[in-house]
Amino acid sequence: MATAKLPTILRADVESRKTAQSCYVTVGAKVFDITEFLEDHPGGGDLILEYGGKDVSEIMRDEISHAHSEAAYEILDEHLVGYVATEPIIDAATNSNHPDSIVPLPPNKDGMNELKANGTTEGLNGTAVYATTGMASEDDLSKETDPTTDYREHKFLDLSKPLFPQMWFGGFSKEFYLEQVHRPRHYKGGQSAPLFGNFLEPFSLTPWWMVPILWLPCVAYGTWLAGQGLSIPALVAYWITGLCLWTIVEYGLHRCLFHLDSYLPDNRVGITLHFLLHGIHHYLPMDKYRLVMPPAMFLVLAVPFWKLAHAVFFYDWNAATAVYCGGIFGYICYDLTHYFLHHRNLPLYYRQLKKYHLQHHFADFENGFGVTSRFWDQVFGTELQLPPPKVIKTS
Repeated sequence: MATAKLPTILRADVESRKTAQSCYVTVGAKVFDITEFLEDHPGGGDLILEYGGKDVSEIMRDEISHAHSEAAYEILDEHLVGYVATEPIIDAATNSNHPDSIVPLPPNKDGMNELKANGTTEGLNGTAVYATTGMASEDDLSKETDPTTDYREHKFLDLSKPLFPQMWFGGFSKEFYLEQVHRPRHYKGGQSAPLFGNFLEPFSLTPWWMVPILWLPCVAYGTWLAGQGLSIPALVAYWITGLCLWTIVEYGLHRCLFHLDSYLPDNRVGITLHFLLHGIHHYLPMDKYRLVMPPAMFLVLAVPFWKLAHAVFFYDWNAATAVYCGGIFGYICYDLTHYFLHHRNLPLYYRQLKKYHLQHHFADFENGFGVTSRFWDQVFGTELQLPPPKVIKTS
């Protein structure tokens, strides 16, 4: 991690991070966010929490308590998030021509007055946030939004009323819509905000378990049909080919269709379709019933790929069907992975994937399009590199 990109952090902020939801420790001037490591610590997470917000230099050197190998320090380095704003650092900032590049402190009283005059402090919380999303961390994704306050401040959508009519009749420009839809909100109690407000409402809600229940039998039947005209090795090879091809389809759909922001028509039809297709997920990312793909939308997107598979593998219907079934199985894995990244505690590999994906929501929606893997992000240069939040917002 490039140290030049890491912020300085006030000691009081470090000392306040001592819970299972957010746990910092320091070694000298270095600050480490070890929240995700709590469950993996050999001595248990409770032991680390005893030292939450404190310097752990001595306890890590104490062989009687617990000897720490070089590997332990390497793991710790992976969680480096900044440096304590010690007196020497603050002195250096004081003598610098650009102190904000050393210590990004909240504005002082005069600065606050200036921000108030510009109307930029309304409803803000005194922390550094990402300018495009108004959020500082993944924890913010689950903070309940007050519908009245949110609507008064942003003049976008009132979460207490059906969203679809507001989108259709709102008269929003594309620029304003894209700015607002990528600023996540969270509906009260973790429930689903009303979308239609009528008999269509149940059709807009899809629990995660509907995906395997509906589509796994179809994959199994299609694979059996394909196997009637293929040898077992050929069936497996074509099926795995489809599974691998899904990974690039996943990336392509997310980047080129779901995030077709620059080419989005500046009219209510284009904007509303974008909202229904993917915008609502960025607007309400923790809505558990609008996270996996509704069956109707799946069919709309799946039919063209059925035709494409049979066009590419035109020489053998069975081969094309096997490839298609492997691809659909990949989709099922993708949708379930996407849901669990948002709503479940996962093994270590998936925790890293969860962290990566949620950064796509709260920090940088223009990168990080891979959900089940960051492989294609690395290939196409869209891997998300998380900078520290720089916009200071205060109430």
